[in-house]
Amino acid sequence: MEGNERYVSGNSKTHDFKSEREALVSGQNPFVSVLGCSDSRIAPEYAFDTARGDLFAIRVAGNFVTDEGLASLEYAVAVLGAPLILVLGHESCGAISAGIKAVKDHTVFPGHIPKLTDALKPSIEKVLNQPGSLIDNATAQNVKDSVNRLKNASPLLTDALSKGTLKIVGGVYRLASGKVDLIA
Repeated sequence: MEGNERYVSGNSKTHDFKSEREALVSGQNPFVSVLGCSDSRIAPEYAFDTARGDLFAIRVAGNFVTDEGLASLEYAVAVLGAPLILVLGHESCGAISAGIKAVKDHTVFPGHIPKLTDALKPSIEKVLNQPGSLIDNATAQNVKDSVNRLKNASPLLTDALSKGTLKIVGGVYRLASGKVDLIA
């Protein structure tokens, strides 16, 4: 979160990409694994002002847990020793918007896009009748649901949680400011 404060204030560290690259040839030691959205406006490495090798990023439109994403997170925890998983949603998410259209208007999208909207429907349906912005509420609910799913998704993660070697949290990236608000 200190890195996010630097990013928001415009005081990001200068990174020496050549020395970082050379230092990472023999391996990586990320201190956080991020399950984030594929949106091109959000780059977790920038948002948290981190160097290469600090973050292990898994990205899928809508930042929800897939089997492959879960396997990647398990790898980050079990093999790389990452002590933290952050589920990172963001404002104005196109995947969440598509999910809302699928739920409210029964919009059917082409290709494999319905796999995204189907995965997001449960979170959207939970907040349909809540006051406030539906997209904001659905974004936050999706983050919370993904955090909860990860906490119960596999023996590997639940064991690490129970031993205290892993924490799983959620946050929402604010597009205009760059600030990440922790919500779960």
